[in-house]
Amino acid sequence: MMWTKLSVETTTEAVDILSAFLDEEGVEGIMIEDHVPLTEEEKNAMFVDIPLIEGEDDGTAIVSCFIDDSFNIDILKSNIIAELTRLQEFIPVGTMNITLSNTEDKDWINNWKQFFKPFRLEDNIVIKPTWEDLDDVKDGDMIVEIDPGIAFGTGSHETTKLCIGQLKKYLKNGDTVFDVGSGSGILSIISSMLGAGFVHGMDIDEVAVRASLENAEVNKINKDKLVFTCGNLLDSSNGDIAKALEINKNNKYDIVVANILADVIIPLSGVVRPLLKEDGIFITSGIINMKEEEVKKALLDNGFDIIDIVHMNDWVSIVAK
Repeated sequence: MMWTKLSVETTTEAVDILSAFLDEEGVEGIMIEDHVPLTEEEKNAMFVDIPLIEGEDDGTAIVSCFIDDSFNIDILKSNIIAELTRLQEFIPVGTMNITLSNTEDKDWINNWKQFFKPFRLEDNIVIKPTWEDLDDVKDGDMIVEIDPGIAFGTGSHETTKLCIGQLKKYLKNGDTVFDVGSGSGILSIISSMLGAGFVHGMDIDEVAVRASLENAEVNKINKDKLVFTCGNLLDSSNGDIAKALEINKNNKYDIVVANILADVIIPLSGVVRPLLKEDGIFITSGIINMKEEEVKKALLDNGFDIIDIVHMNDWVSIVAK
């Protein structure tokens, strides 16, 4: 099917009203491009270690949508112009220019799958997309099937590779593991396959939790050995720290692994100790090298001893006890 992308040049003041109007016209989903600076709350929620590029807010915006052949494009364009003309008496609406472009339906949500192929981690861990066949299998290989959906985590990023290497190094048979920020569940699943007695994965995103549960089922991991929940340890009001202990039968964990980002690990190091046994291991990754010293300081300030640091390209994994 061919889809038409319709884009309207307007203003940030008109965006909300125009969006509501398009919804009334039957348009499902819109995309807004503007230069409105992000709030501190929005930046914190994004958990990024990449500098955000923000232009000066000039009041302009582009509202776009994709429509199929069930729409009469000429009528829709005419209705949009009429609505913006009406609004023009009250607020600035911009140029009102409308542009159209065609694109073929290539299943946008799943199109990325053509680039996710089986690959080998370490010496015997193979990550296999659920929709791919696997030819290169060796004796003793651990095959991990993953479909991240729209959750974060295919295992190919340096930060995940660092974590997996540290889990292989420090995880003992029967250990209990708490995977904070579990994403698609890949570290939780590998921990279970490496011999963990019980694994609890937690993520703030319900979509990630659903993907993790599906991936655990695909890998035939017993539900009493691997549990996923939605939560946020950094929100002291929700009791998720107590819940994490309760899920582990009110016991502390041998290992807490957090493959997130430095700006999350830093405050996390101040709340994670009650979850760890006295000799427990805290494996951290997702740390860009320019934040390494900040993370080390936070760990030391919160009573941890740093026992291992590993680098891979621009990324760092720090292990503390």
